[in-house]
Amino acid sequence: MRRNLLPLLMFMVLLSPLAIDIYLPSMPTMALEYGVSNSEVQSTLVLFLFAMGVGQILIGPLADRFGRRPVALFGIVLYGISSLLGAYAVEFELLQIARVFQGLAACSTSIVVFSAVRDCYDRKQSVSMYSYLNGAICVVPALAPTLGGLLALQFGWRSTFIFMAIYAVIVLFLVGFRFPETRPLNTDSTGPLYRWGRYKPVLGDAHFMFYASCCMIAMASILCYVSYSPVWLIGHLGISELMFSGLFGLNALVNVAACFAAPVLIKRIGNRPGVIVALWLMVLAAVVEVVMQLAGPEQGIAAGVAFMAPMMLLCVGFAILLGPATSMALSAFGERAGTATAMLGCIQMSGASILTALIQLTDIPAPYAIAIVMGGFCSVLLAMMAMNRLSHLHQEQLQHD
Repeated sequence: MRRNLLPLLMFMVLLSPLAIDIYLPSMPTMALEYGVSNSEVQSTLVLFLFAMGVGQILIGPLADRFGRRPVALFGIVLYGISSLLGAYAVEFELLQIARVFQGLAACSTSIVVFSAVRDCYDRKQSVSMYSYLNGAICVVPALAPTLGGLLALQFGWRSTFIFMAIYAVIVLFLVGFRFPETRPLNTDSTGPLYRWGRYKPVLGDAHFMFYASCCMIAMASILCYVSYSPVWLIGHLGISELMFSGLFGLNALVNVAACFAAPVLIKRIGNRPGVIVALWLMVLAAVVEVVMQLAGPEQGIAAGVAFMAPMMLLCVGFAILLGPATSMALSAFGERAGTATAMLGCIQMSGASILTALIQLTDIPAPYAIAIVMGGFCSVLLAMMAMNRLSHLHQEQLQHD
């Protein structure tokens, strides 16, 4: 039975990246239809990820208390309802609310998916399962924008949200009939759901906070890239939605390849050097982006390529960084691994959302805004890693729990 879980887990885990990527080509059109600014439309992406981050610490304990299956079914139903709310939202504020609920829904299914892997498979099998699931997640950004672009051209941007609702119905049917309860019988679900004592030791660990910050900056860089790309390429440069999907999909394929190559590199050079390499790649991406904007083409597809090419470096750096930074952040925790993982996810996604929202409040053009986030913050992290007196923040640590 457990080996047949993989297809179901894949169906569930795709809800999150689908909600991020399928409507990207439509963002400039949505801004015009609602009569709002580009930054306000970008907020729909930021709110989704923020809700996913907060949901890590809100929904995680519910999966332990009530079981994986009820939380999964709740999340899928909420995803479908919020998708329909987004599809028929007349007021822009309703669309924003729908995206918050979508984020909480996607967080619910993601928590269940990765909890089920931990419930049902040993450590060696889990590595393979996580690889398959992450591979599926990475493929979606290569395909979803093209699908979304085609749907928008034929039926309008609202059809992308209807598609998400239909997909939720399919997943609900499969999970309802095929997904068993996987929560171990010895799961401790007693006591208050939320208590400060669970989180204080994690948040008070400087080593954890440093590498959680690395994950947050990397995610903020990716979120800036994803949210600014359609506004810059389609809205500013006038590139077609399908051409945007092609360029975005190409970068997504680079990210897929980097995700598979990253473990080999990290195994060879180690976690901390891997983080350093990744941060330098993101700084390099920022420098190249600025140079391209100052000296490169200013219009047409050539300008689009000049904008997107440095983003390939960002995607590679992101793929290299996430694994070792996550491992380093969680390395000192044993019994609190679940709590630490939830806090890491919250900091990574919600923190990235806040940073992205702040930069979007400015009038800085998209290429420079992205460069500031990934180049500026990564440079600060690299400077800290070069200081011997701060070695306790970034050197390898042993489990102390």
